Amino acid sequence: MEIVVFGGGCFWCTEAVFQQLKGVKSVMPGYVDGIEVIRIEFDPKKVKFHDLLTVFFATHDPTSRDRQGADVGPQYRSAISYTTDYQKKDAERFIGELGPGIVTELKPLGKFSPAEEEHHNYYKNNSSAPYCQMVINPKLQKVQEKFYDLLNNGH
Repeated sequence: MEIVVFGGGCFWCTEAVFQQLKGVKSVMPGYVDGIEVIRIEFDPKKVKFHDLLTVFFATHDPTSRDRQGADVGPQYRSAISYTTDYQKKDAERFIGELGPGIVTELKPLGKFSPAEEEHHNYYKNNSSAPYCQMVINPKLQKVQEKFYDLLNNGH
């Protein structure tokens, strides 16, 4: 198993997105350096790190500094905290291929602090809430359409 930490705006959204993917054992919302992030534990034999990067960059705006949609502030930065040299190199290459304008921070994983309990499984526990309906549902639908083969139910 490997661990990577992604910050792509509100962790309610990113948690819900990555919980859908095969090979992802757990997704924990939390904080690193004041940023809302998710800690993903995954099996690289079942899901490639490159595929996680593909979904990450497709489900948030990596060109918007300190903002994702209506969520504004430095806690919503785009960030990747890697735990292996391979993750670092693959992320550097991926960001380079995206071209100029990418503001995603890339650094080794520092201290991760789990989010408060009410933030865990937020979408699963509150899927009828307006934020979930208006913000998270469209992201999940996009993932289900674009990345069907990476879903737990995909083939």
